[in-house]
Amino acid sequence: MKWTDSRELAIALADAHPDVDPNRVLFTDLRRWVLELPGFDDDPKHSGEKILEAIQMAWVDEGGFEEE
Repeated sequence: MKWTDSRELAIALADAHPDVDPNRVLFTDLRRWVLELPGFDDDPKHSGEKILEAIQMAWVDEGGFEEE
C-alpha cells in the first residue's frame, strides 16, 4: 500500500483500530499507525496533511462515522 491508497489504508486502519473514532485521531497518530500497517510500503517522507486528511476522511466514510 502507498500513501495514495486512502480507501485501502482506511479499511486496514478500521480493522487494526476498531474502537477508534477516526474523527478524534491526531494526524501524528494516524501517520504512525499507517506506517505500522502490514503491507504498507511507501516513503514515510511522502505523507503530508492533505494525504492524512484524505485517509482520515476515507476511514470516516468506511466506518459510517459522522463528523460532530
